[in-house]
Amino acid sequence: MTHQIRIAFAAYGMLAMDITKDIRPLTEFKRDTARFVDHLRESGRPSVLTVNGKPSLVVMDAAAWQAMQDRMDHAEAVAGIREGLQQARRGEGADAAAVFDRLAAKA
Repeated sequence: MTHQIRIAFAAYGMLAMDITKDIRPLTEFKRDTARFVDHLRESGRPSVLTVNGKPSLVVMDAAAWQAMQDRMDHAEAVAGIREGLQQARRGEGADAAAVFDRLAAKA
């Protein structure tokens, strides 16, 4: 499982989660929030907070979250472009002029 986490985070340019440091009880987070915030900012890694020993929440620095969101948006756009290219190679889709004509007719 650790390997999968490392691959997922590496794909988004994030540091890999360290399960010895980044999985903590919610009560510990509540007791020492300032230390946790410092750790999140310094490490750039998210932390999993547990309730009754089960994963419940993930917290992370806002800048790290935004960077992850930006990379996910980019990956989704690339995937969409690839799918469109595959559809075009299969002869699916419509001629661009026809699409623009339909759009103009709706306006």
